[in-house]
Amino acid sequence: MDSVLSAPQTSIYSAMTAADLACEVERLKGEVKALKSLGLKLDMARGKPSPEQVGLSRPLLDAVNASSDLTDEGVDAANYGAPDGLPSARRLFAQILEVDPAQIIVSGSSSLNLMFDVLAHGFVRGIQGETPWCQQQNLKFLCPSPGYDRHFAVSEHFGFENVPVAMTATGPDMDQVEELVKDPAVKGIWCVPKYQNPTGVTFLDETVRRFAALKPAAPDFRILWDNAYVVHGLYPHEEDSLLEIFSAIEEAGGSNLVYEFASTSKITFPGSGIACVAASVEDLADLRRSFGIERVCADKINQLMHTRVFADVSAVKEHMDQMAQVLRPRFELVEAKLAEQLGEVGCAAWTCPRGGYFVSFEAPEGCAKAIVDLCREVGVTLTGAGATWPYGDDPRDSNIRLAPSYPTLQELGEALDVFCACVKAVAAAQELERRS
Repeated sequence: MDSVLSAPQTSIYSAMTAADLACEVERLKGEVKALKSLGLKLDMARGKPSPEQVGLSRPLLDAVNASSDLTDEGVDAANYGAPDGLPSARRLFAQILEVDPAQIIVSGSSSLNLMFDVLAHGFVRGIQGETPWCQQQNLKFLCPSPGYDRHFAVSEHFGFENVPVAMTATGPDMDQVEELVKDPAVKGIWCVPKYQNPTGVTFLDETVRRFAALKPAAPDFRILWDNAYVVHGLYPHEEDSLLEIFSAIEEAGGSNLVYEFASTSKITFPGSGIACVAASVEDLADLRRSFGIERVCADKINQLMHTRVFADVSAVKEHMDQMAQVLRPRFELVEAKLAEQLGEVGCAAWTCPRGGYFVSFEAPEGCAKAIVDLCREVGVTLTGAGATWPYGDDPRDSNIRLAPSYPTLQELGEALDVFCACVKAVAAAQELERRS
């Protein structure tokens, strides 16, 4: 397992005398003021690949040119047709996700776009002939938290009540999930099963099997299995293992339960990659009824560019080994800085992910917003406090998502110095205020 979530320990500030604590608060204010005078403008708000990472994908730009053969196993990529995607693209994603190509539709560049389309299908047409969600009332979607804010925004957009589910070191709290799906108003759950955003947790086999064995009261309930980081390990020879969900469902005697998503957005070019949805044969046939109205076919030239460079999953893994060489020092710098500057202070806890794009940071309760605001004043932009919870409402006001991928190592080090100084300043001030 990759990451362990834990609450902050008792801080050293709680053991100080009132006089010593007041002096420490003033000292920390001075430290923050000195950092502010540097005029920094650093951004750790989102998990964007760095220019160095994106540069690794430049060979794709030469993969198709004016003299290229634009056919793919008999399919003309330069014309209409093949609405499910090129054969080579479906096969590549099938290898990545360990499913049958018959379960795959490759379309567009964004897996989030496909997730939106899937919910739109349920909203307008209904899942597998069930009553469309737009004709049902008071519907709910389960949201493992801390989690991915864009997921929560999609279900909120369609009018679902987003219901938080606790994230643990093994995945979502399955006792909660199993109880909540007894309610027929619950229509789905968001999941990032490998190197979860933001905790870095990979769901244990037992968690996957419990998902596969779910017996939801709603026949139109679906698990949205966003396998965004399926090949995004930081330590290629120590890759986390994730049980394949469709095989687990089959073993449990189920069938139509999961829509799985993946894309190359953080493998090749963000916004210009290729994306897929995988589902049971029946669910895929159901989706085509809406997809066929929305699109004639996908951008098959882009698919061809990708599969000319990545002929199979082994080529993807070789590419991701290079990607890990760029990312790994950044995550190791985060761990080193946090441990060095906050480890003995005892006011915070954080995850140490083995893959993905984020570090989940737990500040003292009631401090996250103040820390993010103070960092912004000093010149470091972070993801908004509360963003990892539905409606931006973190009930403890403690979780902060750190995204170390985009800055240079020097910029990241500077941003982390600011962050640690702001954490200590806010935590100490909170303790002093508590005593007054």
